[in-house]
Amino acid sequence: MKRLASRTAAAIIGALLAAAPLGAGAQEVTLRVVSAFAENTQYVKNLDGMIKRLNAEGKGVLQLNFIGGPKAMPPFEVGNAVRTGVVDIGMSTGAFYTNIMPEADALKLAQVPAPDQRKNGAYELINRIWNEKANMVYLARVIDFTPFHLYLTKKIDKPDLTGLKIRITPVYRDFFQALGATVMQTAPGEVYTALERGVVDGYGWPINGIFDANWHEKTKYRVDPGFYNAEVSLVMNLDKWKALTQAQRDLLMKHAIALEADNVSWKKVNEDDMKRQAQVGIQVITFDAATAKQYYDKAYEVGWAAVIKASPQYGPQLKQLISR
Repeated sequence: MKRLASRTAAAIIGALLAAAPLGAGAQEVTLRVVSAFAENTQYVKNLDGMIKRLNAEGKGVLQLNFIGGPKAMPPFEVGNAVRTGVVDIGMSTGAFYTNIMPEADALKLAQVPAPDQRKNGAYELINRIWNEKANMVYLARVIDFTPFHLYLTKKIDKPDLTGLKIRITPVYRDFFQALGATVMQTAPGEVYTALERGVVDGYGWPINGIFDANWHEKTKYRVDPGFYNAEVSLVMNLDKWKALTQAQRDLLMKHAIALEADNVSWKKVNEDDMKRQAQVGIQVITFDAATAKQYYDKAYEVGWAAVIKASPQYGPQLKQLISR
C-alpha cells in the first residue's frame, strides 16, 4: 500500500513539474484583432507594423493575432463584434458602428488633432461614452489630417447633387442628402462594381485610398474642398481590457499611442495621392470662394446637427472639445 501511495505521489509530482512551464507561459495573453478595411489598404499596413513591433517586445506578456479584414468579417459587423467580445480589438471607423452608438459619428467632425484630445479632456470623455454605450475602450485614432472628398463620374458646376446617385457610408449620408443626392450605402468592396455598372454616379472617400481598390479607373472628378476628417481608430472590448494586467495594458497603449503619434505621416500620403489622381486624369472641380465656404460650412452644420439630435446628452460636449 505504501509503495502504491509513493507511486501515486510521484506521478502527481511529475505531472505538476511537467505542467510548470505551461503555467508560467499562461501569463501571456493573445488578443484577436480584426479590421473593417482590406489588407491592401494603408490603414492595415500601418497596423501590421504596429502588431509586429508589439509582438516582438511583448513575448511572454502580450501578443496580437490579426485575423483579417472584410474577408474575415463584414465591415459593418466589426463594432458589434468588439462590443460582444467576438473579437478583442477592432480597427474601424465610428461611422461603421453608429447603429450601436450614434456618438461614434462625431469623430469625423474632429478639428482638434488626436494628441491634443488627450490633453484637453476629449479622450477621457470619448472613453466614458464608449465604455457606457458600447462596452468598448477607445485606444487610439490611427488616421488624422485627412479630409473626405466627393468623387464623381459626372461633372457638376455647383454643390447640387439632385438627380445623382451617390454611394455613402453614414459618414456623409446627411450631408449628401442635404445637397439633394439619392444615396446608397454599400461596403467598400462593392464600390468598383457599382461604378462600373452605373449603379452610382459617385462616392465619398478620403483624399487617399481610391487606388487601393482601383476606384480611380472609374472616377473622373474630385470635388474640392474636402470636408470632415477621416477617422479610423482602434477600439477594444471593455471586459477584455479589464482582464489584462497593468503591464499588458501599458504595453498595448504604448504601441497604440506610438501609432497615433505617427498620424502626421498621413499628410505626405495625401499629397502623393493627389498627385497620382492628377496623373491618371482625375479632374478637380472647384467652386468660387463664397460657394466653397458655404459647401464646407454646410457639411459641419449638418454633421453636428445630426450628432446632437441623436445624442443631446453627449453631442454638445463632444462638439465643445473636438471642434474649433
